[in-house]
Amino acid sequence: MQPHADLYLDRARADSFGAAARLYDARRPRYPARLIDDLLMHGARRVLDVGAGTGIVSEQLLARGVNVLAVEPDPRMAEVARGKAIPIEIGTFESWDSTERRFDLVVFGSSFHWVNPDVALPKIHGLLSSGGRLALMWNHLVPTRPTRSDFAEIYRDYMDPGSHLVDGSSNGPIDTEHRTDELIAAITASGFTVEERTYPRDGHCSTEQWLDLAFTYSNHLVLTAEKASELRTRLAERIGSQGVSVGGDTLLILARRTQESG
Repeated sequence: MQPHADLYLDRARADSFGAAARLYDARRPRYPARLIDDLLMHGARRVLDVGAGTGIVSEQLLARGVNVLAVEPDPRMAEVARGKAIPIEIGTFESWDSTERRFDLVVFGSSFHWVNPDVALPKIHGLLSSGGRLALMWNHLVPTRPTRSDFAEIYRDYMDPGSHLVDGSSNGPIDTEHRTDELIAAITASGFTVEERTYPRDGHCSTEQWLDLAFTYSNHLVLTAEKASELRTRLAERIGSQGVSVGGDTLLILARRTQESG
């Protein structure tokens, strides 16, 4: 396989979430019920949730009676998950020891961009039972009032204009057709058949809810306290008392294990 290390982001940003673990759990959106239905339609009973964070996906799966094991590198995030009675082990996926356990479904909820795909994909292939599935999901929330352009006028004073998270509305590098195609090609080359699905979203956040959500994203969390406070104040002034109207979708890349990986 050709190197695909550019698909994952740096560890320092990945490790920033623990400082806001409880806010992350409170504000990050859950996954659509229809998506969870689709994940379980083939009868998966043993599920591995990788980069589980505070257990958002695990909690939704456990509610359906599924046997879930979570893996998370940050002890602060894992502590929140444990408070929900989610079985969780600490470690990065690349170094985690499966002790020969096998799974029907391996799930990455807004987390695959934090692993090295050249290591992760062959490992996932080996963890899955015959015909098992890999699910990569990202919530992509888009502010429609105020708009992204309205926010960008403020964000340009605090962040690289090339950031994938310029307004706290999206997650990870899977924001363009090119990046999605590159990822799907890497998964296919690892012995999977891949399909892509999207689930529309819409809703409304109060000003406080939107700002709390934005400040659970890594490029906000790595700002200095002074810069973060200043940015939050300016965003609140721009939003006003009407809150934020939100659109977007949830992306699911669903891959079925079809052959022995080479």
